[in-house]
Amino acid sequence: MPETVFFDGHNDLILRLVRGAIDAEDVARGVRRGRAPGAGAGAGARNGADGDGRGDGRSGSGCEQGGEQGGETGREPGCGGPIGGHIGGHIDLPRARAGGFGGGLFAVFVPSPDGGGLNDDAMRAPPYDVPLPAPIPRETALEVTRAGFDALERLEAAGAVVICRSAAQIAAALGGPRMAAVAHLEGAEAIGPDLEGLEELHARGLRSLGPVWSRPNVFGHGVPFRFPASPDVGPGLTDAGKALVRACNALGVMIDLSHLNEKGFDDVAAISDAPLVATHSNAWAVCPHARNLTDRQLRMIAESDGMVGINFASAFLRPDGRMDGDFGLDVMLRHFDHMIKILGEDRVGIGSDFDGALVPKPIGDCAGLPALAAAMRAHGYDEALMRKLAHENWLRVLRKTWDE
Repeated sequence: MPETVFFDGHNDLILRLVRGAIDAEDVARGVRRGRAPGAGAGAGARNGADGDGRGDGRSGSGCEQGGEQGGETGREPGCGGPIGGHIGGHIDLPRARAGGFGGGLFAVFVPSPDGGGLNDDAMRAPPYDVPLPAPIPRETALEVTRAGFDALERLEAAGAVVICRSAAQIAAALGGPRMAAVAHLEGAEAIGPDLEGLEELHARGLRSLGPVWSRPNVFGHGVPFRFPASPDVGPGLTDAGKALVRACNALGVMIDLSHLNEKGFDDVAAISDAPLVATHSNAWAVCPHARNLTDRQLRMIAESDGMVGINFASAFLRPDGRMDGDFGLDVMLRHFDHMIKILGEDRVGIGSDFDGALVPKPIGDCAGLPALAAAMRAHGYDEALMRKLAHENWLRVLRKTWDE
C-alpha cells in the first residue's frame, strides 16, 4: 500500500455487479484479463437497466467493447474501454492496494433506460445540452436498489470490502487488507414520497444519500449535463424532499448535494442541521458546467463546515467542458486550488466517480492514484495537507455528520 491512502467520496463499482459484468470474487482477486463481459453473478438483477449487454453504466454507448480509456461504466458522461488490459473498470482489490485506494462511499444507483440523460457524442463537442431523462418508477428503483445492497454484501463476504457504519470503522479499515465501504444511495427513487423504505435501507447500512441524480423525482430536480450552463435550473425541493432531509438528519444519514439543482441546494442549506456536502463535484469557476458548484455554493458549504470531493470526470474538470481524458493533472489541481481557496484546507477531498466516468489518462484507474499524489506534492502540497485531502477531511465531516 502506498504512503498516501485515499478515501473516496463516490464510486460506482456496485452497478457493475448488479449488471452482472463482474462478480464479487472478481473484485476480491482482481478482474481477469480477457474475461467475457457479463459473465459474472448478479445478471438477474438488471431490471431498470438497459440489460442489453452493451455496457455496464448509465450510458448505452458500448462501454464493454471500445473507447480510448476509462472504465466499463458511463453513468457520469464518458466510459471507454479496457484499462491496461482489464475489462473490469476502475476498481478491484489488488489495484486498490497498489494505488492506495482505501475505500469510500459505494453508490447504489438505478440507471435510466437506454442511457437517458447522457449523450457521449454531444459531450465530446461542446457546447451541449442533454435533456433530463424521465423519472424512474419506485417499484423498479426499489428492486434495483435492493440488488445493489445485496451486491455490496457479496463484496464483503468475498473479502473485498468491510461495510462501515461509522467513521471509527472507516479509520480502522483504512490501509488494511480490505476496502472500507460506506453504503450511499445516488438518487432516492427507491424511497416512497411518505419515506417508506428509508429505515429499511438505513438498517442495511445506508449512511449517505443524494436525493436526486440528474433527473427529476418526487423529492427534487437534478441538473442536466449542459455546458456552458449554470446549476440554477428548475424548482427547489418538493415537500417530500424537505421531509427526506429532516428524516436523514434524524437518522444520521449524510445528504449529498451533487447532481442537485441550485434551488434544491438552497433548500437543503435552509433545512439541514448537518454539514453541507457534495461528494463528487467541481468548481464552476474553473469549468462552467451545470454539474459544478458556484463560488456562492462553495461559500455556503464552508459556512456549514462541510466539504466537497473533487470529481475525476473529464467533462467536469476541463475548462472547455469536453469529454476527453487526454489532459494533464494540472487541470485537476486548478480545481483543488480554487476549492481550497474558498473552502479551506479542511473541507476538500476526492470524489473520483471511478467506474462511472471518463477519468484523466494520467490516473486511468484506482491503481493510478500515486500519479495524483505525486502531482499534488510537486505542486507544493505538504504532507499534512496531503493527508487531509486524501482521507482526513472525509473522516472529519463524517464524524460531525454522524455525531461521533
